[in-house]
Amino acid sequence: MDLAYVCEWEKKPKSNHCPSIPLVCAWSCRNLIAFTTDLRNEEEKDLTHMVHIIDTEHPWDVYSVNSGHTEVITCLEWDQSGSRLLSADADGHIKCWSMTDHLANSWENTVGSVVEGDPVVALSWLHNGVKLALHVEKSGASNFGEKFSRVKFSPSLTLFGGKPMEGWIAVTISGLVTVSLLKPNGQVLTATESLCRLRCRVALADVAFTGGGNIVVATSDGSSTSPVQFYKVCVSVVNEKCKIDTEILPSLFMRCTTDPARKDKYPAITHLKFLARDMSEQVLLCASNQNNSIVECWSLRKEGLPVNNIFQQISPVVGDKQPMILKWRILSATNDLDRVSAVALPKLPISLTNTDLKVANDTKFFPGLGLALAFHDGSVHIVHRLSLQMMAVFYGSSSQRPVDEPALKRPRTTGPLVHFKAMQLSWTSLALCGVDSHGKLSMLRISPSMGHVLDMNMSLRHLLFLLEYCMVTGYDWWDILLHVQPSMVQNLVEKLHEEYMRQNAALQQVLSTRIVAMKASLCKLSSSTIARVCDYHAKLFLIAISCTLKSLLRPHFLNTPDKSPGDRLTEICSKITDVGFGVGLLPMVSQTPKFEEEDNDDLRREDIDKVMINLKTEEFVLEMTTLQSLQQLIQWVGDFVLYLLASLPNQGSPVRPGHSFLRDGASLGMFRELMVVIRIWGLLKPSCLPVYTATSDTQDSMSLLFRLLTKLWLCCREENHITEPDDALIDECCLLPSQLLIPNIDWLPINDGIISKLQNKQLVRLQFGKAPGLVGHTVSSQFDAFVRAPGQPKIDHLRRLHLGAYPTEECKSCTRCGCVTMLKSPNKVTAVKQWEQRWIKNCLCGGLWRKMPLSYS
Repeated sequence: MDLAYVCEWEKKPKSNHCPSIPLVCAWSCRNLIAFTTDLRNEEEKDLTHMVHIIDTEHPWDVYSVNSGHTEVITCLEWDQSGSRLLSADADGHIKCWSMTDHLANSWENTVGSVVEGDPVVALSWLHNGVKLALHVEKSGASNFGEKFSRVKFSPSLTLFGGKPMEGWIAVTISGLVTVSLLKPNGQVLTATESLCRLRCRVALADVAFTGGGNIVVATSDGSSTSPVQFYKVCVSVVNEKCKIDTEILPSLFMRCTTDPARKDKYPAITHLKFLARDMSEQVLLCASNQNNSIVECWSLRKEGLPVNNIFQQISPVVGDKQPMILKWRILSATNDLDRVSAVALPKLPISLTNTDLKVANDTKFFPGLGLALAFHDGSVHIVHRLSLQMMAVFYGSSSQRPVDEPALKRPRTTGPLVHFKAMQLSWTSLALCGVDSHGKLSMLRISPSMGHVLDMNMSLRHLLFLLEYCMVTGYDWWDILLHVQPSMVQNLVEKLHEEYMRQNAALQQVLSTRIVAMKASLCKLSSSTIARVCDYHAKLFLIAISCTLKSLLRPHFLNTPDKSPGDRLTEICSKITDVGFGVGLLPMVSQTPKFEEEDNDDLRREDIDKVMINLKTEEFVLEMTTLQSLQQLIQWVGDFVLYLLASLPNQGSPVRPGHSFLRDGASLGMFRELMVVIRIWGLLKPSCLPVYTATSDTQDSMSLLFRLLTKLWLCCREENHITEPDDALIDECCLLPSQLLIPNIDWLPINDGIISKLQNKQLVRLQFGKAPGLVGHTVSSQFDAFVRAPGQPKIDHLRRLHLGAYPTEECKSCTRCGCVTMLKSPNKVTAVKQWEQRWIKNCLCGGLWRKMPLSYS
């Protein structure tokens, strides 16, 4: 492990952030981190309980909000989508926070619940029934279905039709369990029940879920001499009211209390955690004294109940008829450790085929198998989640040790006073964030090899496997990029594409945009692939435009069993190799002969006008206002086609953006389809056509570009049989600058995030609320010639509207790709709203939106 960056608060004379007691943090699947501090005002002598939310790519851009909690915040919990956050305090108040306008740096409290005056000690969202198992031992399989399998898991509560009901469950210090359900109409149903008839103090608690839809709650009164109690909680809705039923499950005593040598050594249980939210059969316990701790891992198993010989003679027990009981058995325990200050559990749902402590040799160092323990001396240990054996260690910046010694054998010196009070592992367990006793946030890398020597192929295999996991689940993969070196990028992109192409067509279609976004973020990390970043972002934009424009086409007869207009357009354009538009097309031709009945060879010889007639042009008719509102998107298509064709003679320069499109038959095919659609719409509304600056008034620019585009498409329409463009095509493309004015393409700027600054493995020090003046690596300098310099007019990258050099409209930018767009829509046309719905919650690349300063530069 090593430190990637640290971010701390600016010290102010009259107010400063200090760590709350207890301090809590949470890490979402979208790589948002929430943590708490207390804001102390020296003049008024009061504390404000703050909640802070950061994006790991821009940790300095912290969103701090006065939580409104009157007592210290005890719990933070993200939902499964990473878009909502629960906070609970020591006065029994629970608040649900949601994004304002889908912005990662703007949050508001929407709903909540309260158990007045009863501090909350455990909090969790109800399970939605979605569980995916990772089969690490099958990471080399070709089918995603073998690597990641859907586990049968019931939601905690369902609505009519089996839809999971949203809500949360909390446990209070007095032994109450409270459940709040969010109804579709916005109402909140809340019920509170005692965990057992005899209520007792609950100092520690945790919540887990079973595959049958039940909830398991573990509690402890804080004393190691008292049993750790377990309860089954069932939630139901009866007559529009929430009902809670509880049942006592087998309890356990920690092993250290039964050992005569340690009976009174560890008087307090300080940490109680299920190993995973959906793993109620395994629990982690930590008992401590003033200086030391001991950690134990327990497992709940079914065991046969011995039957007395007398009863055996009366009624012999045969086979499965033997009575079974549930019993806790200890899996492993550590030796005496330094005092544990925080525990972080892995979130990867790894499926171990053998539930014992043995795992395959090639997976025993897999990061998802480890949990993190932080100690008061400032060190952090990664230990196996079942065997508790050491896997990796981090000593802290002030510890002195020889550089050439192996990490596992380095001696610890007197540790620093600063230690982590709260920790969280990322969703792939490749990064660890900790908030220390000074309120400073630290980000640590966790090597995929866990500090052990693995060959490059094994390390790449681990990273590739986790990238595939994020592709399937939709989780953000920022923490994986922490470990990608420039030399790995080309290999990872190629292998990722190979694995993607092995999947079935339906799955490829679902993951088509996600893999493009993943390739873009990888290529950003290497100077040799930086130009491809622009190409991948342009391809995402092209896919979105193609889907939107084709979705506007409507069949002439609603009950027709034929293919949709968009599908028919794709099929016809893929079979037609004629290179001309022609000039005689009428937009409302009644002749619509069947395309399937014609001979394919004859069809290839037909003019493009007759092909358009086969498209049933009445399906392309739209309102004039709709066509005009789409002009900016249409203009981008026309400009990009012209730019690509004009850059064909320079195709030997892969540094130039757009290079990869010249060999991408699928993307060129999309451009051909859009050119056909635009041509038809132009006959209905000429003002919606792309505007070109031509040297001749008689120049038919659309026909010329379509003809050249078709010739280029013919060279690469078959991925496995790509041919070089002939000299005639290159000569014609060389003449384009003398016939048409070549437009400047507004490529996306290189993102200002932190990830590219971390590749040299040097610690980066940051400050909350202050953008760093970091010098970018050489990758971005090669790209400066293609993006707009500061002070030049800005552009809305998604609406293709010019905003001026100093925009007055509020804008938002993508945390992943840097795409900028206006916060509020200036257009009310339905077609434009349909376009904007594609990226209202997330950018086209899947990144989160964050609000920008009013006059950004």
